[in-house]
Amino acid sequence: MRAKDLAVPFPTIALDAPVLEAARLLAGHNLPGLIVVDAAGRPVAVLPGTQVLRLVIPGYCREDPTLARMIDEPSADVFLRGAEGRSVAELLPREQPGPPVVEPQATVLEVAAVMAQKRSPLVAVAARGAAVTGGITLDALLDRMLGTA
Repeated sequence: MRAKDLAVPFPTIALDAPVLEAARLLAGHNLPGLIVVDAAGRPVAVLPGTQVLRLVIPGYCREDPTLARMIDEPSADVFLRGAEGRSVAELLPREQPGPPVVEPQATVLEVAAVMAQKRSPLVAVAARGAAVTGGITLDALLDRMLGTA
C-alpha cells in the first residue's frame, strides 16, 4: 500500500488565515492538525491542534496549569478573543524544519518514519513541489499498520 492509497482529502489552511478560522476548522472536522499551504497550495507546515491552543491560552496558564483553575468558565471563554487578528503564520516556529510531507508513492513505513521523525500526528501527501493531494492521520496509519482498517 502506498501513501496515495491511504491519503484522504484533507482541509488545508493558508498562512495568512486567521487563527480563529484554524480553530474552527480543527473543531468542526475533529482534526488532529491542519496542513498549512502557501498561495500555490504547496505544504509549508503541519500545524498540530496543540499549537492553536498555545496561542489562545495565556502564558501563565501554560506554565502552571493549576492557575487555570482560578478562572471561572465565562472568563475562560474570553481568552479566545485574544487570538482575534492573529494569523496562522504567527503559530509557526521561526526556525521551521521542513514540513511532514510524503510523495504519493511512499510506503506505509516511509509515512510512519516521517511522522515519527517530525513528531507530527499528520502528514501531507504531495508530489515534490506540487500542491497537497491529501493527508494521512496517525489514527489512519495505525489502523492500517495494525490491520484494523
